[in-house]
Amino acid sequence: MPSAPPSYKGDRYPVEVISHCVWLYFRFPLSCREVEEMMLQRGVIVSYETIRRWCLKFGQAYANALRRRRPRPGDKWHLDEVFIRINGEQKYLWRAVDRDGNVLDILVQNRRDKAAARRFFRNLLKKTTTVPRVIVTDKLRSYSAAHREVMPSVEHRSHKGPNNRAENSHQPTRQRERAMKGFRSVGGAQRFLAAFSGISPHFRSGRHKRTAPDHRLEMTVRFTIWDQITGVASLPATA
Repeated sequence: MPSAPPSYKGDRYPVEVISHCVWLYFRFPLSCREVEEMMLQRGVIVSYETIRRWCLKFGQAYANALRRRRPRPGDKWHLDEVFIRINGEQKYLWRAVDRDGNVLDILVQNRRDKAAARRFFRNLLKKTTTVPRVIVTDKLRSYSAAHREVMPSVEHRSHKGPNNRAENSHQPTRQRERAMKGFRSVGGAQRFLAAFSGISPHFRSGRHKRTAPDHRLEMTVRFTIWDQITGVASLPATA
């Protein structure tokens, strides 16, 4: 059963404005000030600080609702880690995607050793509540060590070549990282990327694989789902 939309009690702006601002921020490489300017052009006066609070308050709730509507993840998972700069310091972003490229989990950590890999594995299994048939990683030894402890019954494939499923999933994150001129804290990066990885892929339909009419139809379906999980679809129709 689809979950109920989040509560907007106490918010003086219409649901349509809130959901549209959150969509703009997580879908495109825009700052809150740029979203503020775009809304002003439409005649809606809202401050960038209000937009920032909406993204913090509703972004993760929207992302969770979208994830609950997805089918169960495939049984082949691709795992990868990349470094990111946070306040000038090097950290590591761990990511897992299934065979269809759906993001299963992300985790920002200080290291990429055995303990970090073990923590990521445990978080991943807890969040997905399922066990894969096979995991695919690069040659980082931390994966093998953690795999033997956390999921020894799962087949583990590691190779030197590119782990394209996971690495391609990093590209939108890199784009946002550049647009935001880096992240300011580990907690801030984790909060943003957890919501971003749930919302942004919903609107990336693989346009190159479809004809223009098919793409428009698919996006119409996805916008309908967005309206349902945000609560816009439940509003009374206006004459």
